[in-house]
Amino acid sequence: MVTITTWFALGAAGMALGTLVLAVGARAVPEEHRARYSILVAVPLIAVVAYALMVLGVGSLRTETGATLYALRYVDWLLTTPLHVLYLGLLAGAAVGVIYRALGLMAATIVFGFAGAMLAPPLKWPLFLAGAATFAGVVYYTVRDFEAAAAEGDATMAAVFRKLRAFLVVLWVIYPVIWLVAPVGFDLTNTTTATLVTAYIDVVAKVGFGLIALSGQLTSTAAATESASPAD
Repeated sequence: MVTITTWFALGAAGMALGTLVLAVGARAVPEEHRARYSILVAVPLIAVVAYALMVLGVGSLRTETGATLYALRYVDWLLTTPLHVLYLGLLAGAAVGVIYRALGLMAATIVFGFAGAMLAPPLKWPLFLAGAATFAGVVYYTVRDFEAAAAEGDATMAAVFRKLRAFLVVLWVIYPVIWLVAPVGFDLTNTTTATLVTAYIDVVAKVGFGLIALSGQLTSTAAATESASPAD
């Protein structure tokens, strides 16, 4: 019988496989980019730990409305979503201050989402809207400041940055939709279904982001090597 634990276990397996693939891929990344690349490996690795603990039943809370909330999922997001923003900022070459402000807004988005999920109306909805506002702030920084910095750098990496940004923004918009239809929101679907969809999107967002970034890095490295080679 398929249960919530099944989806947690599959999520852990998907994250573990993604971590392994990205860790192996690090060997092809130039030394000067490996510190930045380590972020891509850390993201699914954190998720592996979170999902494995949820398989063991750790971190389950009861909200004020009687719904079940998996707190470790929010701990995972509190750590990994800012890491994604950090990677985007470093890839674009954005100013440190701008990156820090975007990181703070991303962390606030997760905190507001968790608080709203835990509480009953009417406090639930202002917190949800606050999270939506801080997320909009993150998108604003990536579209304005990160974009401006990327446009001044390498054209290949700027294209990778834009692809990664679009990938994340589209996927991250799905999370609040799941929140709204799940039992912590309007209770339009059950916890098992919400867990399945969340686990799937989690794996796609974390592992997919890393694979796209790795592919872009390798393409940029190959292009740089080719341009540096003497003509025949």
